[in-house]
Amino acid sequence: MGEIMDAQTIIARRVALELRQGMLVNLGIGIPTLIANYVPEGLHVFFQSENGLIGTGPIPEQGLEHPLLTDAGGRPISALPGACTFDSATSFGLIRGGHVDMTVLGGLQVDGEGHLANWMIPGKMVPGMGGAMDLVTGARRVVVAMQHVAKGKSKIVKKCTLPLTSARVIDLVVTEMAVIGFPGGRATLIETAPGVSVADVVSNTEAELIVPAAVPAMAI
Repeated sequence: MGEIMDAQTIIARRVALELRQGMLVNLGIGIPTLIANYVPEGLHVFFQSENGLIGTGPIPEQGLEHPLLTDAGGRPISALPGACTFDSATSFGLIRGGHVDMTVLGGLQVDGEGHLANWMIPGKMVPGMGGAMDLVTGARRVVVAMQHVAKGKSKIVKKCTLPLTSARVIDLVVTEMAVIGFPGGRATLIETAPGVSVADVVSNTEAELIVPAAVPAMAI
């Protein structure tokens, strides 16, 4: 890797490699919104925002924001030619009906079996549960994009201590240190970030990791 990338860029660029031609993809708030900036050249996907837009593009440059074009968290987005808008009922009909091919969400915790907690911290104000519960339950594939450690503590834990978002487990978690999957309901190390060793990942992961004999580096 010739250039120095921050954690969010590493995560967004790696998740973008999970995109496939023609997918309908929902991007959650935070790091997931950056993925639209790194779609591989020549790949055509449809990004959906649960507040009612299909065809979202990269984050607009400063000064080019439009007050009526926002993501579900109220942050500015762009709309590509051919984009369409609709009401929230239609949007959630797509999600709950199983029509979203992949959702990428942020996370507070992911446990060793692949359960996600990302919608609230007890005792703190919660503006609303948003669409995370519907997305984890309804999307065909669920990818979590989050940093590996927060405030010195691993976010990939043995058991989630925060309220779960869904009983369904996720498919993949991508951090600035690693890509972890959950085949058979067990956290398994799939890739390490450039310059990060397997030992680094293991020491920064509370959950027990299955480590294959050979672990390739992320291709970002």
